[in-house]
Amino acid sequence: MKILTVLGARPQFIKAAAVSRVFKKEQNITEVIVHTGQHYDEEMSDIFFTELDIPKPDYLLNLGGSSHGQMTGRMIQEIERIVLREKPDYVLVYGDTNSTLAGAIVASKQNCRLAHVEAGLRSFNRRMPEEINRVCTDHVSDVLFCPTKEAVDNLRREGLSEPDRRIVLSGDVMKDAALFYGQRFKMPVDMDGDYVLVTVHRAENTDDPDRISGILGALNAIARKTNVVFPMHPRTKAAIDKLNLKIEFEPWSPVGYLEMLSLIKGSRFVITDSGGLQKEAAFFNKYCLTLRDETEWVELVEAKVNFLVGADQETIMNSFEKLNVGLDKFPDSVAELYGDGNASEVIAKELLDDQRC
Repeated sequence: MKILTVLGARPQFIKAAAVSRVFKKEQNITEVIVHTGQHYDEEMSDIFFTELDIPKPDYLLNLGGSSHGQMTGRMIQEIERIVLREKPDYVLVYGDTNSTLAGAIVASKQNCRLAHVEAGLRSFNRRMPEEINRVCTDHVSDVLFCPTKEAVDNLRREGLSEPDRRIVLSGDVMKDAALFYGQRFKMPVDMDGDYVLVTVHRAENTDDPDRISGILGALNAIARKTNVVFPMHPRTKAAIDKLNLKIEFEPWSPVGYLEMLSLIKGSRFVITDSGGLQKEAAFFNKYCLTLRDETEWVELVEAKVNFLVGADQETIMNSFEKLNVGLDKFPDSVAELYGDGNASEVIAKELLDDQRC
């Protein structure tokens, strides 16, 4: 069985690291990796392939750096050529990026079976490009691997059901990765654990002057009270520089995945607008303030370990003060939300079984 995996963004590399590692053990699976280049530079991209032992891409397209429409259209064109050449049994896509959507459209047009890892997630905000990507991808997929029961329920509410397609509660491959690579922690510096870990990168925050100003104002105030570790995304740096905003503490350069895991584990709690980091915080029993107005990981909000604080400085500070005063014991029940760390094995088995049907 030949699987053509389409990747383009850093979180997808992490997910693929877990799944590709299992594929390599299967004699009946050959994987061809396509890297669209949606995110590509040595500091923010290649390091993931190196430190996570992901096989080098068979195809590197270098198609990033343009508008959503241009980028997706060029990806469709190039991925289609590869699918026609490779003739895979499955196209496998992850998450909700433009690369995901492009791979999904090609598979559906070429009548190639499509498998979607991290299917069924919904923020219910159609203004988010990611929401459109994930909804469209789910509706043309043949096999949908859902990380949570809530994701399964979302698909059923939208009328997606068997026998037209297979819906599998697989668990979360990012938990697989965190548990496996968490054994390789490497703390970038000698930290004493008395810090808050912060990441900001989403366009809805960086491209809105009011939102990025509110977030940075809160971070400056937080830095006066405790240590802030802030690996700064290039997009965020560009936005701050453009607006000539002042950072009253020293931000970090971007870090690799293993360093990020170690920083999560050592932190008091996390402040982020990342989807993946919300979960990774939970994997290591850390509370999270999410700099968004909604999240696809609603189960963490319901469990009261993730708090949506948006971009308002006062709201962020009030929530920070509540967490900083004293943290309750992290609920044991949260560990069960994303499976047992064997989602990748489930995915490989289901694809092999699906081919035999």
